[in-house]
Amino acid sequence: MSGSSPVDGLEARPAPAPSAASRRRPAWHPATVAAVAQETPNARRIVLDVPTWPGNDPGQHLDLRLTAEDGYQASRSYSIASAGEGTRVVLAVDRVEGGEVSPFLVDAIEVGDGLDVHGPLGGWFVWRPGRSDRPVQLIAGGSGIVPLLPMVTAHAAADDPVPFRLLAATRTPEDDFFVEELDAALRSPAPLEVTHVYSRRAPEGSGMPVGRLTRDALERAVFPPEVGALVYVCGSTPFVEQVLRWLGELGHDVSDVRAERFGGAG
Repeated sequence: MSGSSPVDGLEARPAPAPSAASRRRPAWHPATVAAVAQETPNARRIVLDVPTWPGNDPGQHLDLRLTAEDGYQASRSYSIASAGEGTRVVLAVDRVEGGEVSPFLVDAIEVGDGLDVHGPLGGWFVWRPGRSDRPVQLIAGGSGIVPLLPMVTAHAAADDPVPFRLLAATRTPEDDFFVEELDAALRSPAPLEVTHVYSRRAPEGSGMPVGRLTRDALERAVFPPEVGALVYVCGSTPFVEQVLRWLGELGHDVSDVRAERFGGAG
């Protein structure tokens, strides 16, 4: 991984201590695109300036609404790659071929463009520093890492002693999200282990096996069931359902796993 700093103005900054939930009631907010950058060959990082944003916790999401010149509107839900009290909101949007919204966000949206966001949303798929001493296991399929990143960065920023593990499954190294942020988190005192699984091509010279995530690979990467880790899984519906089946077969309490799925609508 590169040791350089993230692109100026585009980094998914770690969260300060969150405010009370009562101060973060979901609402519609006008937003302006403040910065954009290519995240992967198929995804774009988008930083929004949202002056009335009340802040959000790591793992929350929002609804994003685009309005065309003729008044036509289209909305989609997106995980938030940032957290805290600031008014800059970071998204990382993966293009869904044939989609209505994601191709515009990845290929066409520009700095200065306006849109609307509704949030923050979600209270179950959330992790906050200092709230629990349970180890944390994060499992991401592709862009499913987006809501997990702010958990990692908040953990690192707080020097939280809770052991963290992240298992990230992508096609190739070029498809990895948030390389520099994860590299920075690995250098922090907070305990973090990151395992990558590549289905098509591993880093050159790494000697890593190539192939889809298997039950054996999952078992090697995650905390054993007896540790009682708090597990978060995010990815496509087939990915999440398969991981949940394997976790159950391996002895984990699947009823305690926090899972977030994304579908094909883009």
